[in-house]
Amino acid sequence: MSGGGTNGTLRKALGSIKDTTTINLAKVNSDNKEIDIAIVKATNHVERPAKEKHMRAIYAAVSAVRPRADVAYCIHALAKRLSRTHNWAVALKTLIVIHRGLREVDTTFHEELINYMRSRGPMLNLAHFKDDSSAIAWDYSAWIRAYALYLEERLECFRVLKYDFVEERPRTKDLDTVELLEQLPPFQQLMNRVLSCQPEGAALHNYIIQVALSLVASESMKIYTAISDGIINLVDKFFEMRHHDAMRALDIYRRAGQQAERLSEFYEVCKNLNACRGERFIKIEQPIASFLQAMEDYVRDAPRGSTFRKEQVKQVIEEKKVITKEILAIEDKKDAEVDEKRPSSPPPAPPEPVKEEKPAADEPKDLLGLDDANPVALDLDEKNALALAIVTPMADQSAATPTTPNLQNGATGWELALVTAPSTNESATASSKLAGGLDILTLDSLYDDAIRRSNQNTSYNPWESAPMMHQAAHDPFYASNAIAPPHAVQMGAMTTQQQAFMVAQQSMMTPQQRQSLNPFGTPYGANPYGAGVPAQTYNPYTGLL
Repeated sequence: MSGGGTNGTLRKALGSIKDTTTINLAKVNSDNKEIDIAIVKATNHVERPAKEKHMRAIYAAVSAVRPRADVAYCIHALAKRLSRTHNWAVALKTLIVIHRGLREVDTTFHEELINYMRSRGPMLNLAHFKDDSSAIAWDYSAWIRAYALYLEERLECFRVLKYDFVEERPRTKDLDTVELLEQLPPFQQLMNRVLSCQPEGAALHNYIIQVALSLVASESMKIYTAISDGIINLVDKFFEMRHHDAMRALDIYRRAGQQAERLSEFYEVCKNLNACRGERFIKIEQPIASFLQAMEDYVRDAPRGSTFRKEQVKQVIEEKKVITKEILAIEDKKDAEVDEKRPSSPPPAPPEPVKEEKPAADEPKDLLGLDDANPVALDLDEKNALALAIVTPMADQSAATPTTPNLQNGATGWELALVTAPSTNESATASSKLAGGLDILTLDSLYDDAIRRSNQNTSYNPWESAPMMHQAAHDPFYASNAIAPPHAVQMGAMTTQQQAFMVAQQSMMTPQQRQSLNPFGTPYGANPYGAGVPAQTYNPYTGLL
């Protein structure tokens, strides 16, 4: 114990020497020696709270009536003092100076601190601060780190809210849904920093820590009031929110319930430490569990979308309506002026009466039945449609049609007689008439047809296509073969065929006109030397085989 007390006494002596040296240097080298001396004396190594006169001197230097350069210099001196020390007393007393400045100085001090932290970095970031001089100093260092985070979050809350909730009444009770969802999370985050400032171990019995804890506890009551008013307002608007906003509101409501339990424990610790002398702690009320269940059920069936977007759309629609009304008002004025200048037009003419057309008289009925279609006559007309053809001669045709029929297309005689154009020479036509109503052209065509059929070679090759198939492919009158020709043409064709048959029989009786069916035979028959010369039957080469 004596070794520990000796080390503590030595450290106090060294700290006192440092403070004295710093004050003497400030008196000689500093242009703002009053501010430097006040900061050093307010944040010395003595383990007692700073004197009030030094605190007043600092706050007077950072007030709104002083030049901004003096305020910036004072903030820079506090930040340098905080960053260079490794003593818990100096660091804690510097944080208390800043904290009291946020409470007692106007909001310009908040703004200057935020600007300095934005340009120079977070001056209140003491995440790596520690005083390893003793085990007690370790407990003090842990609480100092939590205290610094609370002050940093307090400045962030001011930046979001744009007002100091300690000096002014919280506005969460009268906010709309969008602003309420934006301002309640910073308050709850600040409440988390308050709850982390609950002292433990040796920090419970340190007097300087209790002074700082009193400042935190007094502000926590206003934070809780702001959150409670916001929760009441949130509950009133909850069942009108969209799904996204309802999810955020439900998260805020759950977090408020958890913080309420921890805040009750925090106030119990403060009461036991006799912190916040002269002030009464508020009563903490827990949220209703059944209402939380109803909120969860609503979130499952809440409509999709965001209230923020919906209100933006409404605002844009209202602006468009206002602009539209103004444009319509201007157009109405212009139309009124034009109507005044324009002469009055005559009244419109009455509409003409519509004439109703009377239905036409009924036509007389066909009493004789001449209009009725006879199915037998229609069938006969369809059969003879291809057999009857009328061809008009050319206007400038001077010569008669050639009488020689074209046998290459395979047309029959009676078909060619039907489609052949009559001659313009009436005398020639009259002279060609024969008995029975036939003329020379018809007889010639019938004879030629019989000769063509008799001259056709009959093929015995089973793989060769039939001649009728070939004829049908090139016969232009093939479609009319199924139609029976006139009676006179049929009688003439039969006579011609009989004559042709008789001629064919006579030619077959003549041996010179017969043709051998052997392709390797001779045209002279079996005896090539003639009928008077005997045929030689002896073959001298047969014995050699």
